[in-house]
Amino acid sequence: MFKRRRPYKKAFIIMVVSISLMGILMLLDIKLRDVFFNVAEVKAVQLVTEAIQESLHEEATSENIRYQDLIYIHKDNEGRITLMQADTLRVNRIASNTSMAAQKALENLRWQSFSIPIGQVFGFPIFANSGPRLRYSIMQVGSVKFNITDKFESAGINQTKHTIYLNLDTNVRIVVPSKSGEAVISTQMPLTENIIVGSIPDTFVTLPGGILGNVSGK
Repeated sequence: MFKRRRPYKKAFIIMVVSISLMGILMLLDIKLRDVFFNVAEVKAVQLVTEAIQESLHEEATSENIRYQDLIYIHKDNEGRITLMQADTLRVNRIASNTSMAAQKALENLRWQSFSIPIGQVFGFPIFANSGPRLRYSIMQVGSVKFNITDKFESAGINQTKHTIYLNLDTNVRIVVPSKSGEAVISTQMPLTENIIVGSIPDTFVTLPGGILGNVSGK
């Protein structure tokens, strides 16, 4: 006589196979989720950086910033530089207005949705633009913080190039299906520069590290 297989053995095999498949799918989902987020983060940082730099360039151009409007150079009777002094109020106003332009650029990104071809997630260049597109979004977190710094560089015999920089730091949240995270994006832009002929004095009033601020988001 043939033995009949017990029904529970078949059910047990089906259950084991099902659990194994579910485990594999969950591991694959976690793996792809992390890879997708990493790709989206790189794209988001690139988009935010480009948007901020473009807005900063437009604002700086419209402001028509001139070095002599920001820095006062005092000389003695023999024409030697004795003191360099920043117009703190004007520098701060320009930095604040420029930062607000960056803030507006980030707000515009907030209402847009971006996508990545799934081929980029797998990292195969030949399939980089293939497959369905996975969507992600960018949201600003907190405020845009700014500070003004400067740098002196030799520009030739008895000549020094003085450059004033606007530095912006902002936090953005990248949201992808089933995962989100934050990235800190730092951008530096030269506001103006000038070639100074003669020796640079040791005294430079108020500018280095002295102008800080932030522009709050909505």
